[in-house]
Amino acid sequence: MPTLPSSRTVLTGLSLLSCAILLGFTSSRNLQQQSDPGEERSGGDTTVVETNRRAFSLPAANMSLDRRARFAVGHAFFNQPWVEAPSSTAARDGLGPHFIARSCTACHSNDGRAAPPVEADEQPMGLLFRLSIAGEGAHGSPRPEPTYGGQFNNQAVDGVKSEGKVSIQYTEMPGKFADGEPYSLRKPSYQFTDLGYGPMQAGTLVSPRIAQQVIGLGLLEAIPAEAIRKQADPDDRNKDGISGRPNLVWDAVSKRMQLGRFGWKANTPNVAHQSAGAFNGDIGITSSLFPTEECTPSQKDCQQAARGGKPEIAEHNLQAMIFYTRTLAVPARREGDKPQVIRGKQLFAESNCIACHTASWKTGTLAGLPEVSRQWIHPYTDLLLHDMGEGLADGRPDFQATGHEWRTPPLWGIGLIPTVNGHSYYLHDGRARNLSEAVLWHDGEAAAARNRFLNMSKQDREALLAFLNSL
Repeated sequence: MPTLPSSRTVLTGLSLLSCAILLGFTSSRNLQQQSDPGEERSGGDTTVVETNRRAFSLPAANMSLDRRARFAVGHAFFNQPWVEAPSSTAARDGLGPHFIARSCTACHSNDGRAAPPVEADEQPMGLLFRLSIAGEGAHGSPRPEPTYGGQFNNQAVDGVKSEGKVSIQYTEMPGKFADGEPYSLRKPSYQFTDLGYGPMQAGTLVSPRIAQQVIGLGLLEAIPAEAIRKQADPDDRNKDGISGRPNLVWDAVSKRMQLGRFGWKANTPNVAHQSAGAFNGDIGITSSLFPTEECTPSQKDCQQAARGGKPEIAEHNLQAMIFYTRTLAVPARREGDKPQVIRGKQLFAESNCIACHTASWKTGTLAGLPEVSRQWIHPYTDLLLHDMGEGLADGRPDFQATGHEWRTPPLWGIGLIPTVNGHSYYLHDGRARNLSEAVLWHDGEAAAARNRFLNMSKQDREALLAFLNSL
């Protein structure tokens, strides 16, 4: 961990945040010894000690000073908005033609997690909707809806029609814990309105997916693929009711099928593919990996819209942004030595939550990224697909993932979402309004763990939630 200098040198021409990025300022508090030695360093040597709104936005603590300038360039391209072409801002023009956001940070505010709309007439931004029809596309991918493509985009540049709007309605589903304390879960339903290019094909499959926090992505990419595959138990040979399995997906970088690691269905293989794909699908920015916008044959105005270059993001800027997202630090665990948190961790294990939320991994070597290589990390994920039951099912296959399967999301940083993003909406579509509701939605392979939570005393439920909030 870098130590805080006794005085802060002001770097001429740089913002306060840029100074922090270049010098690696973090809190001067020492990492506390917690229940398990070393586990407080969730991201290994990349871990930073920060608990404010910038907790997800710092460079890896072990990053050398000479590499922080590149991190700062990536930070700028992650945060600054793109504009329509043509523009004098040549490095940042080419927005759209269709898009859902003008920048990465519009969905990943403070490098964190998006929230679903709160107001009835509010359009989603960080909550996107994947579309497909029955059958397979290229390399076994989902087959895009013919008129609107693979993703519904509700914004457009001047002279191009928006694809439409999204209406979200919630139905409350009341229930009770075993001790009689009531709860209520809200089930969303979605409707597309004001469609700009006519109706969608009957039977279109829709998958809502909310933008997740982007911390520790390089560390997850550095976990050896073979180690992840060894965790899989597709036939449940050990008879514990858990049958995680890997997704196999197309990699735009290597041009071959690879193990899926990222996205709600483990449908992308690495940070480069994930980043360039988001630029293309969410902002409408072409790159070396995705050189064309998705304009379907029905969208003539989209096809004729002005472009911002070929490609629209220069390769060195794309690589800087990929470096940025690979090397964002993971914040340290908090209060891990408190008796309530220790009790919650024990309940987490006894409920077999660790069967999917694997606590610890050793990363391998990721070329050119010493920061994330050979680190003991504690992300609490197996990166595998699991059947989560009918209640959470989207019914939409994604490569080898079925319509009932989701990747186990990492839990590191989850307790800081309310601080970083000002909300506590969880799960793939933000339906859960707190961590308790998120646990209660678990079903399928996780039904037994959910039932243990339902039958816990209030004191034990609070302990389990305290443990989750410590991560």
